[in-house]
Amino acid sequence: MSKKENAMKRLYQSILATDLKETDKMLFLAGPRQVGKTTLAKDTKNLTSHFHYLNWDNDDNKKLILQGPKSIVEKFQLDIPTNKKPILVFDEIHKYVRWKNFIKGFFDTYRSLTHVIVTGSAKLHLYQKGGDSMAGRYFLYRIHPLSVRECIHSKPNLDSEISLPKKISDKDFEHLLKYSGYPEPFLKHNLRFYNRWQNLLDQQLFREDIRDISKTHDLVHLELLAEILQHQTGQLINASNLSTKIHYSYHTVNKWLSILTQVYYCFLVQPWTKNVNKSLSKQPKVYLWNWTRVLDEGKQAENFIAAHLLKAVHFWTDIGLGEYKLHFIRDRDKNEVDFLVVKNKKPWFLVEVKLSSSQPISKNLIKFQEKLGVKHAFQVVLDKDYEEINCFNYERPIIVPAKTFLSQLV
Repeated sequence: MSKKENAMKRLYQSILATDLKETDKMLFLAGPRQVGKTTLAKDTKNLTSHFHYLNWDNDDNKKLILQGPKSIVEKFQLDIPTNKKPILVFDEIHKYVRWKNFIKGFFDTYRSLTHVIVTGSAKLHLYQKGGDSMAGRYFLYRIHPLSVRECIHSKPNLDSEISLPKKISDKDFEHLLKYSGYPEPFLKHNLRFYNRWQNLLDQQLFREDIRDISKTHDLVHLELLAEILQHQTGQLINASNLSTKIHYSYHTVNKWLSILTQVYYCFLVQPWTKNVNKSLSKQPKVYLWNWTRVLDEGKQAENFIAAHLLKAVHFWTDIGLGEYKLHFIRDRDKNEVDFLVVKNKKPWFLVEVKLSSSQPISKNLIKFQEKLGVKHAFQVVLDKDYEEINCFNYERPIIVPAKTFLSQLV
């Protein structure tokens, strides 16, 4: 196996293989375009001699899907016993207006005949609200771009959230920052390729995905909102201010923000208000899934860490270690800590992001650790070289290299 092929091995592969062996639930793979969902789904063909793949964007596949579940069973002879249970993948099926009823009906009728994997680049788990819920029928995996830990080691730690630190190469760390964690541009690490890849992704995102899940026709102003968010990374989002900037109603801006989160352009981090005197109102902060879109160096560093923390809390939750959430802290006096990771509704560790290790420990980090009784408090810095230390051995506020801290996550 070449170095490039080895780098493409994802931490999700072994988990999917285990689930397909030990459970008959559907597996939902949700995440941004180009993050590797289809590759992960297709890689499961190595687990069976009867693998079938249907893509809603393929006209022939679409026709078969529209003929109904029975036609699919007959087409692939799923009712004929085999040594290993077949695997059937429905790719981008969320674009089908009646996809939820279709998948539910197929699974409830034929779950004994085949494993089912469903992928989508709009948030599949949002669609379980109302109507015919599929709750209890599937396991959800939110697929994220490559991270520091995944560049080092693709085998996940399933027994604990935190791994021992391990050094990432300086080149891989640089490539993550510069070309993103999306597999193709990361592995190419070529600026011209990255620029072309990003332009194509934008076309697909704004001209296809958003069109498919919404009735929005004014894509020009929606793209303007997306561009404004690039400059407001890490800041509180005020829909009223945004509506003034793009000359659209508050209601429309809120709707567009929801759409941009559904298609994985951005994500919102909510404030933690419990036990915080004079806590801020419920305005969230915004970050982008692709941190390379952020041009300001300091904001990009904060977004880089935010993306890693979001991946960690999603992964720990998805594999069943508990319930994890990502928050930030800010009071009305504007005392703030960038991030708080909450485990089973209790504050676990704080993170403050800085570019330089020359800055002293944040007073707010010290203050809120004591106030909330948080076990760990980290000032994560981007300019510091990797150190062979276990950050989570310390219960006092400490300055830690991003290369070390992130290597202990997911």
